[in-house]
Amino acid sequence: MYVRTVKVPSSNGSVNEYVRIVEAYRHDGKVKQRVVADLGRKDLLQELLPKLERVLRGTPAVAGEDVDVDILQTWTWGPVLVLRTLFDQLGLWQILDEHLGRPRPREDAAQVPYADRVFVLLANRLTRPSSEHGLARWLETDFVCDRLGRRFLPRWHRHGRVRVYAQQLQAWYRTLDRLIAVKSQIEVALFGRLRDLFSLQPDLVLYDITSTYFEGSGPEGFAKHGYSRDGKAQNVQVVVGLVMVAGWPIAHHVWPGNTLDVTTVSEAVRDLTERFAIRRVIFVGDRGMVSEENLDELRRNGHGYLVGLRRRRNAQVDTWLQQVDETKWQDCPGGINARERQQPLRTRVQEVATGDEQQRVFVIDSEERRQYEQGKRQQAMERTRERLEQVQKRVARAALREPAEIGAAAERALRAHHGYRYYTWELCNGSFSFREDPRRFPQEQRLEGRYVIATSEKELAMLDAVAWYKDLIEVEHSFRSMKDVLALRPIYHRVEPRVKAHIFVAFLALLLQRLLAKRLQEAETDLSAPHALQAVETIRLVQFKVGNQKRQGVSTASAQARQVLQAVGITETKPPVPGEGPREVM
Repeated sequence: MYVRTVKVPSSNGSVNEYVRIVEAYRHDGKVKQRVVADLGRKDLLQELLPKLERVLRGTPAVAGEDVDVDILQTWTWGPVLVLRTLFDQLGLWQILDEHLGRPRPREDAAQVPYADRVFVLLANRLTRPSSEHGLARWLETDFVCDRLGRRFLPRWHRHGRVRVYAQQLQAWYRTLDRLIAVKSQIEVALFGRLRDLFSLQPDLVLYDITSTYFEGSGPEGFAKHGYSRDGKAQNVQVVVGLVMVAGWPIAHHVWPGNTLDVTTVSEAVRDLTERFAIRRVIFVGDRGMVSEENLDELRRNGHGYLVGLRRRRNAQVDTWLQQVDETKWQDCPGGINARERQQPLRTRVQEVATGDEQQRVFVIDSEERRQYEQGKRQQAMERTRERLEQVQKRVARAALREPAEIGAAAERALRAHHGYRYYTWELCNGSFSFREDPRRFPQEQRLEGRYVIATSEKELAMLDAVAWYKDLIEVEHSFRSMKDVLALRPIYHRVEPRVKAHIFVAFLALLLQRLLAKRLQEAETDLSAPHALQAVETIRLVQFKVGNQKRQGVSTASAQARQVLQAVGITETKPPVPGEGPREVM
């Protein structure tokens, strides 16, 4: 280990020199360096040098001299530090400054730019998601500052159930209102930034939708009952559509909760051509997005598609499955999980004839999926058989006599576990009997482990089609991030623009999380984005007292935290130092 000094410019224009302890290590055959400890500013250390020497040498202190170090306060700083850097790398400071501007003096005496407040909302979503009231509690435990180094602090004022000062709450609500007003422009600007940073080729567009529910009534006319993907059919909800290009979320839409999946496709595609100036897209969507009207509209407008087909609601699917030639399968490359198995489960694909020059169809066969679906089918058949046997016994002992009653009991038994897919029944001369359905049961067996995708692209290779369709899993993961990691649900806002702004904040936070995941991947770090943010919680801002002098410094990072800092490109861990004026803002 050795000592190194570095010069770091501060926000007020001055340059400070810092002392660090650095060690050398070897990685992949190369000698690299890492910071073991940050000792602080050189000029301040010079003042303390005589005291430090006596402490290190163990010599007695000078009479009347106090060399004790007292820790006064500590705040979590690492997650905010990482997110500030990612915010800067995405160019969000400039984009938000350009489109949001600053609040009026009568609205915010401290003139905190909206961009800084938006950052606070995003950081809160990614580290400790909560309401605007919970955000105030988070500001007490974490060090969150604006670009000038002024720390955000809550102001408490009891008024009924609300404990946060009304003026402070209004500052956050104004930020949400201002943010959603320029959502369209911000998304377009971010798309341009992503395209420049990562050379996006916006021809393959992944699209999926989800729903998120409200606690309470929600905005009237907007929060509606509909198909709930959260299992909360009793709650009103909104429908959210997410558009992704090359793994990056570029746009999202919010519709009333009773909106049907298939009706959202044309609006999403039209938005891409009009707002993002994308001339032609290949639309990749799941089964819920498919209708003949959607596909016809995509073709009419010169777009392509790759879509999954409903297996049981499309009469042609079973016909195509029966055309499968067991000698013509082509193996698909295995993923990471498959490579880790001693006997990896195969995924195979083959193209079947459609008789339609405008559409090609691929059948995909997954051994892993077949094992799962066979297990579920056997479980459902066993439970249905037990129910049907109970009906049979009741009829045999004359507990059920009327044909209408017997039929109703049999239908209830079949509906409970989708038993109508496997069994049929009959009543003959007062005797009830059931058996495997000779038409439906073989059809169900053909479906197990197989799904069908259709495309308009004549030159698309089979393996590419499978890879593209599997990329839809990324959209599903993104929704889980928006709804779980970012606590998108449930929503408590009662005004439609605030609901949309709440979802927009989650969308922007998801974009930051994606960038963090990419930086970790580039650095070959075995950490997910959420785990990385947990790892850097060990980096804390410490206020301490040496003698009669107060000092402030950043604690040494753990091994995992250092990996994250290196992956993101952070070398300076100290927060900006505020200049003249207030050091805290509300």
